[in-house]
Amino acid sequence: MVKLATLGKVTTTIMLLMVMVDVLVGASDNNVVYSPCSDTEISKGDGFTVGVAISSKEAFFLDQIQLSPCDSRLGLAAKMAQLALFRPKVDEISLLSIDTSKFNPSEAGGHMVGFAGSKYAARSYPAKVADGSHTITSFTLVMEFQRGVLQNLFWNNFGCDSCKGGSSSVCLNGTDCAVPTAKCKANGGEANCNIGIQVAFSGTDKNLESLNSWYEVRNLRQYSLTDLYANAVNSLTGGLL
Repeated sequence: MVKLATLGKVTTTIMLLMVMVDVLVGASDNNVVYSPCSDTEISKGDGFTVGVAISSKEAFFLDQIQLSPCDSRLGLAAKMAQLALFRPKVDEISLLSIDTSKFNPSEAGGHMVGFAGSKYAARSYPAKVADGSHTITSFTLVMEFQRGVLQNLFWNNFGCDSCKGGSSSVCLNGTDCAVPTAKCKANGGEANCNIGIQVAFSGTDKNLESLNSWYEVRNLRQYSLTDLYANAVNSLTGGLL
């Protein structure tokens, strides 16, 4: 679980992340670059740092051109944008979770962008995560590499199959599983409204080995890792009571 920091505290957040890396990735990680705003070349088994910024949709644009959150011209720190940093293992399906128990993504602007790198300044389009009525809790972020260098990030949507029959989730516009804000634990409800991001890799690493986790995620699109994780936690918690 990762809690958010303002973009004005990026350096501190990265230092904290470095402490977490040995636990999450392990000794096979040969990537020594930890900043999401620096370039690197990765191979399978490495860790790769990716950032997620949450603000208003307009905050990510300058003169109608979308810039990377690393670009100081956006002035995201002054706009109190929120930042989460993750370091998933290359070509493994990972579930990234943002704790919303003390954080309202709607008040921060309700849109999030995944980003990493400097030369290509790769960034996803701003995905809607929350408004005054609902919080979207399940996302898939695909990172596309060529020869180990990140070229692109994009959100992929698999529709509402994973939330059919759920007691708390509803389907918005036939595309997104969301929870009514009033049902979230932060508002006195019982629903887990943490933001879950399934991360997958495609393309090739620096050794020209294919990155295939994206195809695995696509084949499992009717299942939600976010829901599976939440159900597992609930089962363990229930067993301990």
